[in-house]
This record gives sequence, structure tokens and C-alpha cells, in this order.
Amino acid sequence: MHFLFKFYQRLTWLSIDVVLGAMAGMLFFERALRVELNWQEYALLGMAVWCIYTADHLMDARKLAADRAADRHHFHLIYQKPLLAILGLVGCIGLYCAIKFFGFSKELFFGAGLGVLILGIMLVVRKLAAKQVRLKELSSAIFYVIGISWLPWYEAPEIDYTWTAFGLTILYMGLAYLNLIMLSSLDKESDTESGFSSIATIMPQEKLNPRIHQLAIGLMLAALIGLLLVNSLFRIFPSLVLFMLLVHYLSFFKSEASPEQIRMRMEVAFLIPAILLLL
Repeated sequence: MHFLFKFYQRLTWLSIDVVLGAMAGMLFFERALRVELNWQEYALLGMAVWCIYTADHLMDARKLAADRAADRHHFHLIYQKPLLAILGLVGCIGLYCAIKFFGFSKELFFGAGLGVLILGIMLVVRKLAAKQVRLKELSSAIFYVIGISWLPWYEAPEIDYTWTAFGLTILYMGLAYLNLIMLSSLDKESDTESGFSSIATIMPQEKLNPRIHQLAIGLMLAALIGLLLVNSLFRIFPSLVLFMLLVHYLSFFKSEASPEQIRMRMEVAFLIPAILLLL
């Protein structure tokens, strides 16, 4: 069991869990919007997500001395050069495959523009630091969901632009935001020691945790209401979001596990939409 934990821990440090969760999220929107995506589009999403997250971790690691870095940042600090080389290679392969698959089309330019915008916002957030730190988690959640859902939205016919689809997108953004502020709370000590700013480093824990609790309960109620109101054909989607929210709530508030174990459980929750492959 210890070996499996260490193995999965390395996968999380390499952001493989985030990549798989993003692909499961795109499957969620593919089925909700009743479109059919190619495996190449999932591969391109995975490469883009890995590049963005790895670039983010490497930028964080460069600011730190080895004795101040948390495990995740320490890993990227030690293996900075090989990770940079792999990042460049994956980025080039991804760009080549995107041009080959999409051609010089709207999809290519929109996807590339979105990637550049996300990287730009990451840099801006770093420059603003504590001044606008509350926007960090919110903007990350919004762009994460835009990133995994824009292709299904783009390929969906207008008839499927329903209130149900919009509601599911907003609900998924709420889930992503909840995940990020929970992670911020878990990482408060290491972020403070490393000099990073987050919502947890500027808001006292006695105020932040009740807000996290209120947000989690509110989102679960919204998912439950959606489950009761939507057409029976779409009930699987608010059900999946509700299940993901429950995993987050129970992991964060009802668990005696270590922060690293709680983080892993919450990241695994984003794999839950993969069950749609069986339906």
C-alpha cells in the first residue's frame, strides 16, 4: 500500500492526475452536449493541460531554495532541466499534431489563443501577488472549465445550447473553485513558508473554512435541485457533479487523513465522469 501511495504521489507531482481529470471533464461535456469528439482531441487537451500545469510548477519552483520547497515544488526544482526539456518536446509535438489535425482553422487559433491567455493570466496573477490574490482561484477555475468544455460547446448544434448545459457548466466551475480553495487551505503552511500568496494566506482559517463549508453545501444543494429538475435523460450529469462534490466535502471535513492524502482523494474525484465510458 505504501508503494502504491508513493507511486500515485509521483503521478500527482507530474500532474498526470490533473491531465486525466481534465480529459474526464471533457468527456462529461461531450456527453452532456451530445457531440462526438475524436481521440486526437483528448490527446491534444491532455498535452495542453500538462504543459500549462508543468510550466506553472516550474515557475513556482524557480523562486524557491531547496530547503524552502514543499515536496511538489522540490521535485520540480530537482528535475528542472529534464522537465523543461520534456515540456518543450511535448509543446512542440502538441503544436504539430494540432496543426495536422485541425489545420489552420478557427479551432486551432481559438485553442492556441486560449492557452496563451491562460499562461498570460498566470503571469499577471504572479505580478499582482497579494493585491488581487482572491482572483487567483476564481480565474483558474473559470479558465479550467472553459479549457475542457470549449470544444464540446464549439461542436454542439445551437439546439443543444440549453439552460441545462449552461447550468452544468456553471456548476462545474463551482466545483473547480471549491477544489482550488480547499487545496489552498491545505497548502497554507507550505505556501506561507515558501512566500506564495493564496486566498488561504490572506484570510484567517476561522473565516475561510466556514466559507468553504457554505460553498460546498450550496453547490451540493444546487446539484440536487438540478437532479430533480432536469429531464431524465440528463440526470446522470448533475448526479456525477453531486458525487464529486460529496467526495470533496467528506475528504476535507470528515477525514483524518494527511493533507497530501486529502489532496489525492479530491483530485481522484475529477476522474468520476470517466464512468460515462461504460454507459
